[in-house]
Amino acid sequence: MKEFKDRIAVITGAGSGFGREFARLAAARGMKLALADIQQDALDTVVAALADTTEILAVRLDVSDARAMDAFADRVFARFGAVHLLFNNAGVGTGGLIWEHSLADWQWVLGVNLWGVIHGIRGFVPRMIAGNDFGHIINTASVAGLLSAQTMGPYNVSKHGVVTLSETLFQDLRITGSKLGVTVLCPAFVDTGIKDAGRNRPEDLANTAPPTESQRLAEEQTRKAVTSGRLSAADVAARTFEAIEAGQFYCLTHPRILGSVELRLADILAQRNPTDPFALKKEVAFTAPS
Repeated sequence: MKEFKDRIAVITGAGSGFGREFARLAAARGMKLALADIQQDALDTVVAALADTTEILAVRLDVSDARAMDAFADRVFARFGAVHLLFNNAGVGTGGLIWEHSLADWQWVLGVNLWGVIHGIRGFVPRMIAGNDFGHIINTASVAGLLSAQTMGPYNVSKHGVVTLSETLFQDLRITGSKLGVTVLCPAFVDTGIKDAGRNRPEDLANTAPPTESQRLAEEQTRKAVTSGRLSAADVAARTFEAIEAGQFYCLTHPRILGSVELRLADILAQRNPTDPFALKKEVAFTAPS
């Protein structure tokens, strides 16, 4: 997809991080925006910054809620009549040893990161196909969808799900002759606000027990890794738009991580036990609690 002016972009998680930057770049290209975020004040800030540049529909939304996502899609198509870019971007994260996660942890992370993308595809893609116009779906995954780093269990599972969901979507669109393209975005550590994702965690999915030592350590290590990242959310958003224009499926914005991805694939091909995902990136390696 190369033409953007007067076309429609839908962005979830639009109040911060990648979503905010996707909105800014889409508006700069003359697109009209349908923005969703669970955090109303963050969404309002983005709308205020862009309202003078383009037409915007903004909706407070929990992407894990299927009915709410369907209603959002209905509002978008009723307002604009079409969708050309769909950014399934909302994401959250939590850390710790995999057996120490509560059921609520799994429900929250998978609900937003994986089910949010599923709901976005179900709500928007059939009508995008029916529009018979060129368009593109961008699903925000992570290198955590290509690697299996320690103390990131629910997040890894959700992002692996987004990668295979996106690959299958690409193949299904291909065999049906659709004009829609797909990009799966797989960045490494970027300071997007996800380190503070708990601020928007629903009360009914809150943990009643205090965090374990591994969970406290994982939060500390994630915060350090994220804030030390060299690329900004704006850098990743710009690279994503380049991938859209090029029709590129895999968008890995941190090329230095490719060695780790290759090492994992080599493990699979050799049928050997998994190598430490941080073997080539020891400066950001996660450690076990003492």
